[in-house]
Amino acid sequence: MPVLDDVAVEAQVGAAHFDISRTGTLIYRRAGGGVAVLATVQWVAPSERATGKKAPLGPRPGAYQQLRLSPDGTRIALVIQEGANRDVWVYDPQRDALTRLTFGGSHAWPAWSPDGQYVVFRKLGQGLFQARADGARPPQALMERTTGSIPFSFTPDGKRLAYFETSGNDRLRTVPLEDQGGQLKAGTPEPFFTSTFEDTTPSFSPDGRWLAYRSNESGRDEVYVRAFPPPASAQGGKWQISNSGGTFPRWSRTGHELVYQSGDQLMTVSYTVNGTTFVAEKPRVWIASLGGAGTNWDLAPDGKRVAAVIPEASTQAPQQEHVIVMLQNFADELRRRVPLGK
Repeated sequence: MPVLDDVAVEAQVGAAHFDISRTGTLIYRRAGGGVAVLATVQWVAPSERATGKKAPLGPRPGAYQQLRLSPDGTRIALVIQEGANRDVWVYDPQRDALTRLTFGGSHAWPAWSPDGQYVVFRKLGQGLFQARADGARPPQALMERTTGSIPFSFTPDGKRLAYFETSGNDRLRTVPLEDQGGQLKAGTPEPFFTSTFEDTTPSFSPDGRWLAYRSNESGRDEVYVRAFPPPASAQGGKWQISNSGGTFPRWSRTGHELVYQSGDQLMTVSYTVNGTTFVAEKPRVWIASLGGAGTNWDLAPDGKRVAAVIPEASTQAPQQEHVIVMLQNFADELRRRVPLGK
């Protein structure tokens, strides 16, 4: 039963900003306390200038987040924030049309199936959900009752999904999938490897043999690669790819290159495979600046550019961004709204 509808939620992992004391006092940060940041979706390509070469992609400016390109590059899944709601939409640049996949609530982290038929995403507090990319059917649960699962990457054949948990050990996991009657069915999830560090954003290579991910095991975020599936006898080989910080790895589908983010710039690493050994070359700067896109970017299928959410300069004066509300006797309010035994 909903009891509060204006609690702020952290954009990346969906953590709500609230706490409650033993005496029944609730404190929370109110959503919508500041000016919504409008942004545009643009192509960003390498350039000799200090910033990347940009070109409009559409749609009109909006509160966009967490962009992901379809496997063929013709459509864009993205999250649009409207007040306290965050919904998943699909944009078709050819038709200049937006198709809404979810309606109200907090949804995030869209990920495309390799055939472009499905978009899997997280629904806050309820687990992983799926929707047909054309919006023909209402969203359906894929993995319910997961506390903090975030989908990220499919194997090339679409038979396995890599995702990560936002807390606990063994955060990187994969789950087998089957397409049954036009709907994805999930099997039993499996941990990728044992770890007590913050391991996130697992990304399958184009041949499905390798999994790149971000980890803070060295004391800062770096990008690593491991073989998939991991050898049964041991943990298997692990190769550090970035050398001065790195997050959000993406694989090029047109060549042996791995792209990742370091600050506001994108780095690229060429690699070769020698049997069961992954051989990475020295990272080099590919795009000098994303223009403030943060992690809201994705690599195009041709490997020559990225689509990114670029914030627009606001002409409004900044407003107070952190409105903190304290509610006393909140336990009494809960008992009134949800009597014991219900």
